[in-house]
Amino acid sequence: MSQYNRADRVSGLIQTTLSEILTRDTSDPRLEMVTISGVKMTRDLRIARIYYSTSGGKNRIKAAAQALEHAKGFLKRTLGNQISLRYMPELQFYYDESFDYGLHIENILKSISKDP
Repeated sequence: MSQYNRADRVSGLIQTTLSEILTRDTSDPRLEMVTISGVKMTRDLRIARIYYSTSGGKNRIKAAAQALEHAKGFLKRTLGNQISLRYMPELQFYYDESFDYGLHIENILKSISKDP
């Protein structure tokens, strides 16, 4: 059985809690289709790199990025109220391109299988 370190446990907790906050406590329509796909913490728990995905194209991605940056203070404060950590980490948001890449590969495979 593998041993998880504290950063892994905290990142899972932040991912779950942040997903709940986005669905329950935010009213910004730009955040409606945002999904938190992962969180990676630094070993000292000072920085949380939050990976998100959304559907709807490049304009939707840009709007979601702006909305997350705008709501960063609210999200950090709300996380701090729900998670008991000595220091609340700095939140950094990154678009998760893995879903787009997977869709691209799937389309390539479909086009290959259709060719005679």
